[in-house]
Amino acid sequence: MIIKALLIVIFFAMTIGIGVYCKKHATNVNGFLMGGRSVGPWLTAFAYGTSYFSAVIFIGYAGQFGWKFGLAATWIGIGNAIIGSLLAWIVLAKRTRLMSHYYESATMPDFFGKRFDSKALKIASSVLVFIFLIPYTASLYNGLSRLFEMAFNIDYIWCIIAMAVLTAIYVVVGGYMATAINDFIQGIIMLVGIVVVIAAVLNSNGGLLESVNSLGKVSAEGVKTGAFASVFGPDALGLSFVVILTSLGTWGLPQMVQKFYAIKDDKAIKRGTIISTIFAIIVAGGCYFLGGFGRLYEIETVNGKLIYDSIIPKMISNLPELIIGLVVVLVLSASMSTLSSLVLTSSSTLTLDFIKPLKKKEMTEKSQMLTMRILLVFFILVSSVIAIIQVKYNVAFIAQMMGISWGALAGAFLAPFLYSLYWKKVSKASVWASFLFGAGIMVVDMIFFFSGISFGNPVLSTIFSSPINCGVVAMVGGLIIVPVVSLVFPDKKNQDQVNLMFKKLFNRSK
Repeated sequence: MIIKALLIVIFFAMTIGIGVYCKKHATNVNGFLMGGRSVGPWLTAFAYGTSYFSAVIFIGYAGQFGWKFGLAATWIGIGNAIIGSLLAWIVLAKRTRLMSHYYESATMPDFFGKRFDSKALKIASSVLVFIFLIPYTASLYNGLSRLFEMAFNIDYIWCIIAMAVLTAIYVVVGGYMATAINDFIQGIIMLVGIVVVIAAVLNSNGGLLESVNSLGKVSAEGVKTGAFASVFGPDALGLSFVVILTSLGTWGLPQMVQKFYAIKDDKAIKRGTIISTIFAIIVAGGCYFLGGFGRLYEIETVNGKLIYDSIIPKMISNLPELIIGLVVVLVLSASMSTLSSLVLTSSSTLTLDFIKPLKKKEMTEKSQMLTMRILLVFFILVSSVIAIIQVKYNVAFIAQMMGISWGALAGAFLAPFLYSLYWKKVSKASVWASFLFGAGIMVVDMIFFFSGISFGNPVLSTIFSSPINCGVVAMVGGLIIVPVVSLVFPDKKNQDQVNLMFKKLFNRSK
């Protein structure tokens, strides 16, 4: 207990110290949100990776999908590395940086507003961010509850309060630069932690080969013996949907894309691409690989229903205290890095893209900073209260909202943002269509998913049976809708400005 407590105290002290140190970088909006647009490759790459992989991934998704797909769940981590990191940096980073500089935009809603000369688009996208990031933020705490109960035997509420207060202090004081530096250190903890935990878990089961052999002997209802140790697992189609949502979905998430706004230059982008990909291979690949061995353990059930969040804590419960302490710090790091990114995105979007455009008087730099800091604390407070309610009253709805939030944001934003970087003829109407389709289909899925209504049509049943399947449909649908609607309802009013922007940035008229 002393070892675990000492690790937590050192971690907290270091985090607050970095926040105070970075106070000098957070004196204006540009510095507070983007570190002055001068952040190097290592900090940006780690900020991207740690925002990507939270406690929801390590505790929730790794346990759930490892149980469902076995070792084949490792493909999710590989997809996250190749599609969600490598290709995302190659396709998005340079053009996002250039266009955000050109338009002087600090958020994704601001980018939409200026790219399409539409105040309404800016406000609408900020509302979507506000609505769907709150439950996403609240879901971050879910992965911590059983881990802290197992490690410290204390009420989970105290963990929520400590994490919320700590995050609020260092983000409010130090802004994006404090977040980036903390993300770097937290990322190193995640890298070391996942390697040590995998080695310890495999060793406790007789080593890698013995663990795989044991998993190959596991059978389940409707699943052939050996399927959980096979290359593509018992459900290759279901696995592919998870890979697509968790990998391609990052391309449309505001808190992920915003990392490219702050990176220093093209040279930093090239280095950041490599660093981010390696980080994702180790952390994401390691998490899902570890989760694949979940069926070697007796897992907790309530009323006959498996509790997925108990799988990873069960796997590490008998490991040495030092390793358990390392896991606790690892999961705290993963959660706090993502939490800081989400609340910074939420507060800045609501301030700059919703409140500021609606005010009759121009907001000063000082008032914008104060509003963002107040809203940042507000977002952390609300998400903490929601998380406590979820734990106390076992409200499954909140725990499931991450998948719906991820699907709605990626479904609404991915296609219009991606096409806007490369194609001049993306129209305002197509962006509205993508917003309505992406967010709308996920709201419908939420209603049907939690009401338990089933469809007679097998295609509809497959789509609406899971927020993951529906999220994939939302993203793919947007990629089809945007070009089709743009060709049918073209923009003529704003076309000259867009042509000029493309010519200045990319020196071509096509």
